[in-house]
Amino acid sequence: MKKSIYSILRGKFLISDDSFKNWRIIIFISFLAIIMIASSHSADKKVHEIARLNNEVKEMRSAFVDGRSKLMRLKMESTIINRVGEKGIRISEIPPTKIKVFGSEE
Repeated sequence: MKKSIYSILRGKFLISDDSFKNWRIIIFISFLAIIMIASSHSADKKVHEIARLNNEVKEMRSAFVDGRSKLMRLKMESTIINRVGEKGIRISEIPPTKIKVFGSEE
């Protein structure tokens, strides 16, 4: 037991006659470790991109709601009356009437 641990620490398994099998396994495990690290970095990059896009969506949504509320305020009758009143136009005191034309068949 002590001899096998000592031989592992000295690296005899890498230079012995049947070391080709050991090198293949070491290279394969190294390759898998590199792939795992690369996929982890890729996943982290995607998480950061998703977070950035979510923040952008929230900003756009708030800008949309703000624009919609400004439009609603501009479309209110009182706002229109005030803006038109500044130009000298007043609201009519007499309500409009509907004109019906009888006898025309076009």
